[in-house]
Amino acid sequence: MGTKRKVCIVGASGKLGQYMVRHALDRGYEVVGVCRERSVPKLAAYEGRITVAPGPTNDPEVIRRAVDGCDGVLTVLVPWGVRQYSSGTAQAVLDHARPGARLVFSCGWHITRDGRDRYSRRFTAGLRVAAVLGKLVRAVEIDDQVEACRRIFASDTRWTVVRGSSLEEGESQGLPVWSRHVGDPVLASDLTRRVDFALFMVAALTDDTLVREAPAIVGCATPSALAHSSRDHP
Repeated sequence: MGTKRKVCIVGASGKLGQYMVRHALDRGYEVVGVCRERSVPKLAAYEGRITVAPGPTNDPEVIRRAVDGCDGVLTVLVPWGVRQYSSGTAQAVLDHARPGARLVFSCGWHITRDGRDRYSRRFTAGLRVAAVLGKLVRAVEIDDQVEACRRIFASDTRWTVVRGSSLEEGESQGLPVWSRHVGDPVLASDLTRRVDFALFMVAALTDDTLVREAPAIVGCATPSALAHSSRDHP
């Protein structure tokens, strides 16, 4: 491995992906970004600074080429469509990332690793409605995000699944705090700046304490995080 580490960002053209590109470049990484061909113009601001690999992120051949030689892979698991987009993307990364590469995936709080997460009735009801409506309009497939994470959790790779709260735009407040389980009072504010979600993803590349963890995160400046700042987490 050379002195300059190389990372692949799968889903680089989205809001979260673009923030990850920025954080990775700030840290001196060589960056390869994967996004659908029609979304390539969204990365124009980084022209000449990153390598763009256009194509569907669930295409194994696109991913194979993009992750070649990468020390880490940051993947946005989006529940688009009804064609197993998330699970296809996750499987391609699991299959083609080099042995020992650091794999960091993003998803929402609804993903549970061990069934010990505690959700409010409002959250659970909202999730059910979103799942039903998403399938009706063939826009999202939340169940497939669950399947994607099941495959990740079962793999023997050096993975982390970062589970994000509700997101907002705004200037960075710093690295979010995390817990192993939704329902922990530290997460009660349910709000994270999107730029800081991306910061947590990039920071996880070099944080070995997060290997094979599924941290649920919340903004470090939210009331619940500040109220529990003296506690050790997880």
